[in-house]
Amino acid sequence: MALKGVKVIEIAGLAPAPHAGMILADFGAKVIRVDRVQQMLASDRLARGKLSVALDLKMPEGLEAFKRVSKDADVLIEPFRPGVMERMGLGPAIMMKENPRLIYARLSGFGQDGPWNKMAGHDINYVSMSGVLSLLGRKGENPAPPLNLIADFAGGGLMCAMGILMALFERTKSGLGQVIDANLVSGTAYVSSWLWMGRDLGVCGEDRGSNLLDTGAPFYETYRTLDGKFMAVGALEPQFYMQFLQGLGLSEDNDLPFQMSKEDWPHMKQTFARIFVTKTQAEWTRIFSNTDACVTPVLTRDEAAEHPQNKVMGNFLKNTKGAHEPTPAPILSRTPAMPTSMAQPEIGQDTQTVLAEVGYSQEDIEKLIASGAAEIGQVSSKL
Repeated sequence: MALKGVKVIEIAGLAPAPHAGMILADFGAKVIRVDRVQQMLASDRLARGKLSVALDLKMPEGLEAFKRVSKDADVLIEPFRPGVMERMGLGPAIMMKENPRLIYARLSGFGQDGPWNKMAGHDINYVSMSGVLSLLGRKGENPAPPLNLIADFAGGGLMCAMGILMALFERTKSGLGQVIDANLVSGTAYVSSWLWMGRDLGVCGEDRGSNLLDTGAPFYETYRTLDGKFMAVGALEPQFYMQFLQGLGLSEDNDLPFQMSKEDWPHMKQTFARIFVTKTQAEWTRIFSNTDACVTPVLTRDEAAEHPQNKVMGNFLKNTKGAHEPTPAPILSRTPAMPTSMAQPEIGQDTQTVLAEVGYSQEDIEKLIASGAAEIGQVSSKL
């Protein structure tokens, strides 16, 4: 695998940091998640392929164990507000002095500097501060956040993983690590660059819900079907739009105004909606299958995992609990990802193994556990 031999220390957190760690693990890195002790249940659901070691970083012994585990690490991912790692004595100045090749990835909401850098926030706050949330939603309605996908995962975890990979590549030339400020506001803004640079295209303007790609256009919209399901329409180009109309049994010449006549878009939506509700999703899928009309069914997660196209491409795997998970992307021809089918690791299940690997004796490990500085979790059978 592409990242075989790379050792990553990931301090347990929520959403973006686990996502970055899972990407690295999927492509072959050895990712050790450092969990808190006396924690009954991990909230991280992106721990596929990771090891779990439970340490109390507030105790000197736990702190020392963390440093020893990290001494030969290639990457450290920390999810805290600025200053937290420094207060624990684990800031980049200390960690990189011991390990100058370390890539120290800092994943925060607002960034390492600025007047808001220590404020709490969630995905919705970071998307709002990036300028993106103002563009999302239907006309006449409040801005609508698309779950927590944009900041936590696109602007956060994915951008952090990309930064780590770039730093790993640069290290092959300099031999040195570096600090990465992977904050969710700047990451969200960056992945949305096209919304800034394409303002003149009328694709997503300030008048929310009235433009080409923000549910303003009737040919870039979702429609309810007879069985209460939905179809997604993305018939933007004229040649695709004509095939879309043919599938509906319509003609632009005889039945409808010109495609780009914005003042007619509300009426055209009503026309399309009345037609879509006359057939089931399965019937519409058959009509538009293998055409260039850009019309597809809106699938649930379970339906997506079972769709023939996704099955051929191997887009989903089934873990040992029988649940579907997305497989890693992109697909590499020589060194593809090889994700484990194991479900989530138990907290601390690998504490003994990880500590032994960095030189702790069995007696030392038992002392750490007895003092509460470390913890060994129960390993469930294949989960």
